[in-house]
Amino acid sequence: MSSPPRQPEISAAPVITLDGPSGSGKGTIARGLVARLGWHYLESGALYRVLGLLAARDGIALGAPIAERDIAKLSALAARLQLSFRDGGVFLEGEDVNAQIRSEAAGERASRIAPLPEVREALLGWQRRCARPPGLVADGRDMGTVVFPGAACKVFLTAGVEARARRRCAQLKELGFNVSIAQIHRELGERDRRDLSRAVSPLKPAEGAFQLDTTSLSAAEALVAVSARVARDCNLPEISAGNFPES
Repeated sequence: MSSPPRQPEISAAPVITLDGPSGSGKGTIARGLVARLGWHYLESGALYRVLGLLAARDGIALGAPIAERDIAKLSALAARLQLSFRDGGVFLEGEDVNAQIRSEAAGERASRIAPLPEVREALLGWQRRCARPPGLVADGRDMGTVVFPGAACKVFLTAGVEARARRRCAQLKELGFNVSIAQIHRELGERDRRDLSRAVSPLKPAEGAFQLDTTSLSAAEALVAVSARVARDCNLPEISAGNFPES
């Protein structure tokens, strides 16, 4: 998906939102839906990870609390963000930054930036302009509650923190990062605490969302369950899970 063109903030294109904590499976399921539907994709968490990368490059301090001048700098970066999702990667002004934003350090920076109302407001229009024909699959933490409250289908995924830590650890090791489950478990717990307790756009199910606990489900099983709900809510033919990986 290329960077969204300037359009009215709310599009008539159908939107599917998938919210939930890190490791619940929302990204995997979102990409599975995109592959089967041929719709556009928005990974909202990548926006905050990219802003964290830019903050590191620009020497913007993300300590607690973040200084007002640094919040202003982050908001300015968010307002002019040039980002696209294509070929399974994340591109910042043409540079593939996917590998750089997948570390736990990148996730920690993103988690510190995400609660800032000024940054979230700067990104709101950008995200809404991603909703264009034939449709959009958006994953994040406030897609169904704040960004796309009128979405055709809203999904909220959960999973036990131990299962999420195992999944996240496996993902990071596959990318070449040296991490331990104990380390990931601690960091997920801290991130959950911030996401659930923040004053702006806290992590919670959207009203009417289809809620699914993926703790004991394979990726294929979770995709089948979500696909059935998507087909019903979006008035689509039954979506085939296809040869989806069992991991």
